[in-house]
Amino acid sequence: MADDHLTATDAEQEFWKHLKSSNTGMLGIDTPGYHSQPMTAYREEETGTIWFFTRDDTDLARDIAKGGQSGMFTYGSKDQEVWACFHGTLSLHRDQAIIDKHWNPIVAAWYPDGKEDPHLTLIKFDGDDGRVWVSKKGAAGFFFEIAKANLTKTMPNVGGVADVDLG
Repeated sequence: MADDHLTATDAEQEFWKHLKSSNTGMLGIDTPGYHSQPMTAYREEETGTIWFFTRDDTDLARDIAKGGQSGMFTYGSKDQEVWACFHGTLSLHRDQAIIDKHWNPIVAAWYPDGKEDPHLTLIKFDGDDGRVWVSKKGAAGFFFEIAKANLTKTMPNVGGVADVDLG
């Protein structure tokens, strides 16, 4: 895949691949004045749904519980090769199969009563439209492109961008 010819399919594949290995992003309600917060994302491979563990006594969960909430999930991979922003629908669930599938010691730290904690709930993010930026050039390639652009008075080629529909 050439960075400057990024297709929507390639962009989506890169996003999912990177999210699997580095799964923290920023999640929030798509409302003016609302601030996103760091959340750990768990992809449901079969559906493309992204799940987040939360407590039902958080501001985010209480606001989602009001219903019909649009959300935004923004993501930057650890290696800085992939950046993404997706719009979608947020809803709350208590699905024991999803809890069991993604339960781990880090998640457990937030729930003193374990998987049976009465405050444990899941946020379901059903993504739809978004944009993904991919650059595989690394730091050296980035600085080469910057130097070349400054010398030749052209724009740097630091990667590709594609609109993606997760729906």
